[in-house]
Amino acid sequence: MLAPSIPAVILPMTDRAEARTDGDQTDQVAAELMRGVGAQVRTARSRRGLTRKNLAYHSGVSERYLARVESGEANISVVLLSQLARALDVPILSLMPGELEAESRHAPLDGLLRNLDEQQKERAYRLLKKEFGDAGSERRGVALVGLRGAGKSTLGTRIARRLKVPFVRLDEVIAQTSGLELGELISLVGQREYRRYEQEALRSTIDDYRYVVVEAGGSLVSEKETYDLLRTNYFTVWVRASPEEHLERVRSQGDVRPMKSSRRPLEDLKLILKDRSADYRLADYQLKTTNRNIDDCVKELVEVVGRYLRP
Repeated sequence: MLAPSIPAVILPMTDRAEARTDGDQTDQVAAELMRGVGAQVRTARSRRGLTRKNLAYHSGVSERYLARVESGEANISVVLLSQLARALDVPILSLMPGELEAESRHAPLDGLLRNLDEQQKERAYRLLKKEFGDAGSERRGVALVGLRGAGKSTLGTRIARRLKVPFVRLDEVIAQTSGLELGELISLVGQREYRRYEQEALRSTIDDYRYVVVEAGGSLVSEKETYDLLRTNYFTVWVRASPEEHLERVRSQGDVRPMKSSRRPLEDLKLILKDRSADYRLADYQLKTTNRNIDDCVKELVEVVGRYLRP
């Protein structure tokens, strides 16, 4: 006896249209998610100051595939995303788009801050710092933060000489401690180990000098614990310049790092500056050096920071 045939289910035209619509919406959500993850990965990498090649090496994700992830073209698996997070030394949730991040215990405050523009965020930070900051903490020096080419070394050397205090470049302390040049160190040991060297260099500088001018590496601000330690112990100054001037200065110094492995160095520099600007704005003071005479910058800086460099 033959089994009864099962009739095919034919959807009405309206149901088929709705099915296509649901499928289109799913594809759109997936595409937005891929773009969001790619943007988060790219932002985390640029804040760390890493090239794609370096991140690919330490994560085990191919450079070609990483480029597709950052452009939002690849549907990356959780396993590969965790490898990127480990290489970047960040929580995996930080690589997810904002709406998918774990809910904060202070969601109302987070929501309020998220809706502020950059100037309003800066004002809010000042108010919160005034209200809740540790006014009793002793700051025994000045730390200069900012991208390479802003003028940190030149200004740091000049104001330290003017006020007769030591000038310490954290990059040099790290190199002395590790026995390796910075680029070589990051390539060999990866982000996590490099950040450990960086924090150790800062702690030893805090312990070794009573009054000092410190030049921090450009990406130090991306490591919250180390940046908090810097801002607690020193009066921090964001030394600023336009992206064009940043690039021109490092080129004139013979530094090829900003152009190495990049066909668009200025665009890459603008992206890094954009991704780090929120961190840089946490500094106590901003000094703009674009189209300014070095003597004028030194004079302004000495007036602002002098009281932190004298007994």
